[in-house]
Amino acid sequence: MGWWKVDADALAGSRFLISPLAEVTAALQVLDLRDTAHPGERAWLETHLPAYRARLASDPVDALLVRAALGTSWNADFVTPTPRGDHQPGFEEEVSRVRATAPSAAVADLAVSLGGGPVPEPLASAPDLPHRMAELLTWVWRETVLPTWPKRRRILEADVLARTARLTREGWAAALDELSPGRTRWLGEGRLQVNTRDYPPRSATGARLFFVPVTPSRGWVSWEGAERFAIVYPCAGALADAAGPAVPEALAALLGSARAGVLVRLGSPLSTSQLVALTGQGLGSVGRHLKVLLDARLVRRRRAGRSVLYDWTEAGAALVRAQDGG
Repeated sequence: MGWWKVDADALAGSRFLISPLAEVTAALQVLDLRDTAHPGERAWLETHLPAYRARLASDPVDALLVRAALGTSWNADFVTPTPRGDHQPGFEEEVSRVRATAPSAAVADLAVSLGGGPVPEPLASAPDLPHRMAELLTWVWRETVLPTWPKRRRILEADVLARTARLTREGWAAALDELSPGRTRWLGEGRLQVNTRDYPPRSATGARLFFVPVTPSRGWVSWEGAERFAIVYPCAGALADAAGPAVPEALAALLGSARAGVLVRLGSPLSTSQLVALTGQGLGSVGRHLKVLLDARLVRRRRAGRSVLYDWTEAGAALVRAQDGG
């Protein structure tokens, strides 16, 4: 597993932030790998994949570039610059950092992303790889992300608010364990697991540490020297259907639409912070709905590591499924 050595100063100075470039890069990975996690993401992919394929078919060098840079176990570093964190940049400012990469540095980064093997032609001798990648990212931003950016941003902001609240209530260990379950967790003794790959540990002692949510089901880590480190993680809200599962009218009449909206989402285990991000309801409201549902024995609560997850009891599942005759 890959882990970072993190001290109290790094945690105290860390922050969550939203990056349009990270959102676009994650979207590009979904387009190229065609790997989706839920119906909302699949619908988005089906909508935009034909245009993406046409875009790559028109320029075979771009097709080789994106697959070399992002289609492997490690992203080429010049494509995923670590946020600077001094302000909240827009997409154009962020992508300018990709465009400003020296071509020789881009080729060196591709060699790493390809596992240390030779960079194939025509990539190895192309003089404009950073410009090409910046233009492709700009196309993904303009054609596939920007039209829904206000909604995506609301989902990302809800995720940050929910995780910040959890951090305040339960501390860093709980917040980090839930960041990307199965990949990110607090190991103790100043060690933060950042992925499950067999990478050597790195020291982030005294560094600035950033946590960056994205709505696609992708994630990665990056760093710049010993000064800045970032974990990009799939947020709880995802691109799942903005309204979530349909709330049957009869169930809404019985429980209230907001409480029924919480219940119908619990076919798979979710935490309070995930429910906040998914529903757009406040933490207090979600907590009150869960208490009522627990008292009515429609949901159950169980612990998974430091996380508390909620899902249906048999009675809750029967109530929801009865609405469609399931």
